[in-house]
Parts: sequence; C-alpha cells; structure tokens
Amino acid sequence: MISQKKIDKIKALVLDIDGVLTDGRLGYSAGDEIKFFHVRDGHGIKMAIRSGILVGVLSGRVAESNRKRAKELGFSFFYEGQKDKRKAFELLLKEQNLKADECLYMGDDVVDLPPMLKSGIAVTVADAPEYMDKYCTFRTIKGGGQGAVREVIDWLLMKQGKWDQQMERYIS
Repeated sequence: MISQKKIDKIKALVLDIDGVLTDGRLGYSAGDEIKFFHVRDGHGIKMAIRSGILVGVLSGRVAESNRKRAKELGFSFFYEGQKDKRKAFELLLKEQNLKADECLYMGDDVVDLPPMLKSGIAVTVADAPEYMDKYCTFRTIKGGGQGAVREVIDWLLMKQGKWDQQMERYIS
C-alpha cells in the first residue's frame, strides 16, 4: 500500500522510452528508427501536464522519433543519450528543481534501477522481467507501449484528486 502522503508529494513523472513508452522493439529503416507509441499514453501525458505535473523522459538512446514524440506532447523535460541514469537523474533533479521523492519513475529494465531506487514511487511495466518487482513500488497491468503510462497517469490523477477536474473538459 502506498501512503497518500507519498502520492501527494509527486510533482514529476519521469519515463524511460524504450520498453515503457514503446513496447521495446526497434525497427530500422534507411533513416531513423521506427517506434510505435500508444496514443492513449500520449493523451494521458497531456492530461498530467494540464494538471500541473511535470512529465518527461530519461532515455539511454538517442533517436529522432523520440524527439519528435517529445515535442508533439510538450514534455516538460527531455534527457536522451543518458547511458548513466544515476548521474542523469541527479542532473534532472538539479535542473528541474526537484527532490527525488517528488518523482514517480517508470522503467522496465536494470538500467532504470538507479533512478527507480531514489524516486518517491517506482513503477515497472507488466512485461518487465520479474526481478524488477523487488525494486519497484508496483507493476502495471498493461505492458510497455500498450497503455502502461496512461494506466499510471490515470491512477496518479485519481489519487491526487485531479481526475475530476481533467474529466470536466470531456463530460460537461
């Protein structure tokens, strides 16, 4: 059980890309990588940002498709090519004026463990390796690139009492 106090502290959603925002597969063409992002994750990100939550990525890879999606969604921050996620997370905290316990981090593999272990809430996706459960607060029902990010955003908005405000624009 996650305490309400811990949930209420969350100001930022920090996402890995490959395996979280995508299903982890990479396709190559003559140009850039081909990636598939779930549209409901994207809409959830927009809802979170409208609710005052910072949303961005901390990714080990560099890809034009990642930058294009980040720009399209209006991410609050974007860190790519970060092979050492421990150092990158510290930089993110400093540059975004955040404390580690104010972050919810979503990752899917061992490279995500350093920021997951420091974050206030650490989430892994349904299709992550089982051993990730030892290091995270909870596991999503949906897999990476299959709506897991939206699942977490909906949960967070509901738990922080921001859900009804977001729903007003659709139902009134």
